Amino acid sequence: MQDKGILGSGPGIGQKLLLLGIRLGLGGVFIYASFHKILAPDQFAKVLFGYGIFPGESINILAITVPFVELVAGICLVAGLWRRPALILINAMLTAFILIIAFNLIRGHEFDCGCFAFGEGAAASSATALLIRDIIMLVGGLILWRSFRRSAR
Repeated sequence: MQDKGILGSGPGIGQKLLLLGIRLGLGGVFIYASFHKILAPDQFAKVLFGYGIFPGESINILAITVPFVELVAGICLVAGLWRRPALILINAMLTAFILIIAFNLIRGHEFDCGCFAFGEGAAASSATALLIRDIIMLVGGLILWRSFRRSAR
């Protein structure tokens, strides 16, 4: 019996292109999202402080390390280097982002997510839209994880 693949059909060119698109898109989003944070870690630290959940001692180290983890994981995913470890990091970050956004949404706390820009000039998105966006990206990451696991067998 033939394996039907991730999307229910055989592992045809369409499925391969879809997986490539998800891999490049997800990696590209993380690369792009890292730039402004790397260039302005002080602004990112203010955003992290604004979430109201991180201990004060951890904010500066998070503001410096998280953007570089995003950048390296995104580059690795796009380049196809260490795909599985890069995807584990990306899926873990997405899970954390989802939990942080959901927690702040539940408690009615307004915040600047710091995802792609900072401050008033940043494109304003509702917390619900951010949550939905991150869930969609996590679903893509889980589809990739499943395909990577199958190709490793």
